[in-house]
Amino acid sequence: MKKKYYVGISLLVAFLIIVIDQVTKWIIASSMKIGDSYEVIPNFLNITSHRNNGAAWGILSGKMFFFYIITVIILIVLVLFFIKEAQYNLFMQLAISLLFAGALGNFIDRLFNGEVVDFIDTNIFGYDFPIFNVADSSLTIGVILVIIALLKDTTNKG
Repeated sequence: MKKKYYVGISLLVAFLIIVIDQVTKWIIASSMKIGDSYEVIPNFLNITSHRNNGAAWGILSGKMFFFYIITVIILIVLVLFFIKEAQYNLFMQLAISLLFAGALGNFIDRLFNGEVVDFIDTNIFGYDFPIFNVADSSLTIGVILVIIALLKDTTNKG
């Protein structure tokens, strides 16, 4: 049976996320000093210029070579998974596209700037969540969608 891939939709989603991510980071980096903050929604959302040379929450700060290697491996695995496992499944292909775009968006920052531009600063139910960006959001949503797709696939087979 012929495999069906939604390559056009998947590429469009990945491209749009990467463009939005890079444009918003450029706007923040070029118009705000590190530490500048603007309140958007009181006690919930600020735009705060921040830089991160590590992973989430600053883990492994300054280990750029490690991030280069890991990101390239992740991108290759995502492409291979897309080709092999996501056939006939637009939902899974979109989830993988979000993961790919998020990983590539932050990789571009690390490669050209040695750090990632973060700016979305939220306070959720009194918790001051670590500052993040569009690529981080794409990664998080992609992971959630992959989990949903895998759980749905598991329940359909059982």
